[in-house]
Amino acid sequence: MRYFSSFQLIFMVSTTVAVGQNTQPLSYPNARKTDQVDTYHGTQVADPYRWLEDDRSAETADWVKAENNVTFEYLAQIPYRKQMQDRLEQVYNYPKYSAPSRRGDWYYYSKNDGLQNQAVLYRQKGLDAKPEVVIDPNKLSTDGTTRLGAFSLSKDGKYAVVGLSKGGSDWQEYQIMDLATKNYLPERIEWVKVSGAAWQGNGFYYSRYPKPEGSALAAKNENHQVYYHQLNTPQSADRLVFEDAKHPQRFNTVGTTDDERFVLLTVSDRGQGKDGNALFFMDTQSASANTPFKPIVAEVTDFSYNVVDNDGARLLILTNEKAPNSKVIAYDTKKGTVSTLIPEKPEPIAESSVSAAGKRLFVEYSKDVTSKIEVFDYQGKKESEVQLPAIGSAGGFGGEKDDKFVFYTFTSFTFPPTIYRYDIASGKSSVFRAPEVDFKPDEYETKQVFYTSKDGTKVPMFLTYRKGLKLDGTNPTLLYGYGGFNISLPPAFSPFRIPFLEQGGVYAQANLRGGSEYGEKWHEQGMKLKKQNVFDDFIAAAEYLIAQNYTSTPKLAIQGGSNGGLLVGAVMNQRPDLFRVAIPQVGVMDMLRFHKFTIGWNWIADYGSSDNPEEFKTIYAYSPIQNIKPGLNYPATLITTADHDDRVVPAHSFKYAATLQEVYKGGNPVLIRIDTNSGHGASNTKKNIETAADIYSFILWNMGVKSLKEVASK
Repeated sequence: MRYFSSFQLIFMVSTTVAVGQNTQPLSYPNARKTDQVDTYHGTQVADPYRWLEDDRSAETADWVKAENNVTFEYLAQIPYRKQMQDRLEQVYNYPKYSAPSRRGDWYYYSKNDGLQNQAVLYRQKGLDAKPEVVIDPNKLSTDGTTRLGAFSLSKDGKYAVVGLSKGGSDWQEYQIMDLATKNYLPERIEWVKVSGAAWQGNGFYYSRYPKPEGSALAAKNENHQVYYHQLNTPQSADRLVFEDAKHPQRFNTVGTTDDERFVLLTVSDRGQGKDGNALFFMDTQSASANTPFKPIVAEVTDFSYNVVDNDGARLLILTNEKAPNSKVIAYDTKKGTVSTLIPEKPEPIAESSVSAAGKRLFVEYSKDVTSKIEVFDYQGKKESEVQLPAIGSAGGFGGEKDDKFVFYTFTSFTFPPTIYRYDIASGKSSVFRAPEVDFKPDEYETKQVFYTSKDGTKVPMFLTYRKGLKLDGTNPTLLYGYGGFNISLPPAFSPFRIPFLEQGGVYAQANLRGGSEYGEKWHEQGMKLKKQNVFDDFIAAAEYLIAQNYTSTPKLAIQGGSNGGLLVGAVMNQRPDLFRVAIPQVGVMDMLRFHKFTIGWNWIADYGSSDNPEEFKTIYAYSPIQNIKPGLNYPATLITTADHDDRVVPAHSFKYAATLQEVYKGGNPVLIRIDTNSGHGASNTKKNIETAADIYSFILWNMGVKSLKEVASK
């Protein structure tokens, strides 16, 4: 990224803002305004900061530099910023493991010793053997921002596809490792995105886009193609397996069953507003060269179909067709018939949470946003229920058909992720690996409440805080939400919350409509024309916290990322009086143009599109940038984004910050923190800690907290 020369400086505009408890002038960069106006179905909409969409321009680069200068000068004035960062490092500095997965005699797992920028991939021959390093991503870049995005083992365990992402980008480059020598084969596979590596024979299937024209981080991604790569050949020799040029905004991905008998083609068309997928299969025992793929579901619909495993010629499929809470069906590939294996229940099956191991199906149900795991055989007979250690979230359970035991991870807000070993025959769980965190969980409690939203809907929310909390309205409170894309926010531990809780903070996590907490119906209540329900739910959560004296407006902060960043931006416009601090992170802030960048068109299935007249009216009414209004007293705002975010491109946050800084004339700071060499999330541990320290320091400082309490280590 290059910056302006000395004669191209951006002039600064001064305004008076509150720096925590002190008032002093703060100067924002004066972003150039243009006369860009677009017409949507007869409505004219100004877009004066369109030039900030060009992530390769020198003018944009200089604006980014100037904004960061203002932001980091402000943050440097907070007296306990370094203290907050030090405490975050302390609580994060413990070994973090993934659950092991087996291939043959080898067990693979990742481990971060504590503060390593990237987790290291290990393997060991048996659970008691000495581990050896397979891949250490920390050695792949000087700043530790190259990430291991994929690791897919061949069925015989001799090779692995290794996918690497640089600087936080969603783009991956594939290489193939010979696991006998840990050396790489000569070929490299580029421009991989929205893909796995599905092994079959002496190669694998993967999906990619053509090389982008223009900015690789912002250009629209179209024409998703499926290829087959044979080992020891160049990418130019890869065989094109499937593409659909007539529908360039479809995702086309391929998987294979564990025995490699079936090749499964999944096609989705979210750019056309379809929330489900089509599904095709190829039986390698009887496939025709002319028509290799046969349809199970020939057309993309609003229903999802995900193959869990095969049982001989039967494919076991998780679907929500005629079952909003989802069910498992069996498709006979010989006869073309369908039977219900595990019927729908009142509790929804958690999104994509059916795993196969040891010829059993492990099904995660969501009971008021907490996990319940039931075990079935391949005929759909329930065998047992996994006894979890507490109320919380469990995940994992996948493995090989001949496995006698599986691993899963359990967590909750005050329960650090703990790995359990589950014996399939006895149905007993035992602790395999428990972390040691500098934290005293017995001093804190979590409770679930149900509050009433604007239309009378009961919405669940988790609250975590120190025991003995006084309900006097003075507690610093952080309200977090997401509410979209059929994604649930279950109980989960984060060491980054510990310093906030130690300062007497209340962490509130609202389970808004738009997620999957109560199945597809809950999701649909927060989609498209009903998106306002999500904002109403979040506003009602804030009102509940204030009404119940957990906090008050001067002590209430809101936070959300991605779709949650949109959430924060929307409710700031609608109820700025409710909140003291707002943290919109990597948010979708220009709802009229989100589908113009990278894979943004994929979100039309959830949001709708400004190209549709009816949907435009709904979107335009809440789009954060277009609804910033003069005369409102906006909360202290810290916007975060990153230069390599090619999912929600930083232009959303750039234009939002420029608009809010221009329009808002009140006394609260409006800042944007733009990370470098990071993407939709922090690209390494160091950046993650630094960002968290700045966010919590900004929140507490603007709540009037003058100093942090000293905290004794565990």
